[in-house]
Amino acid sequence: MNTMTHKGYTARIEFDERDNIFVGRVLGLRVMISFHGETVAELHEAFAGAIEDFLSDCRGGK
Repeated sequence: MNTMTHKGYTARIEFDERDNIFVGRVLGLRVMISFHGETVAELHEAFAGAIEDFLSDCRGGK
């Protein structure tokens, strides 16, 4: 299993051959957070953005 981490959160990474994109899903949370990118750089950026959005929501959108 391929993974990446950001701010202590871990995501499982897979390649979707049909859509030709990398897809990530954050592990260990009650909510499902997923993200994708066409390149590894885009995937890293999307993961960081998804985590930042999640943390903002947890703070009440502040």
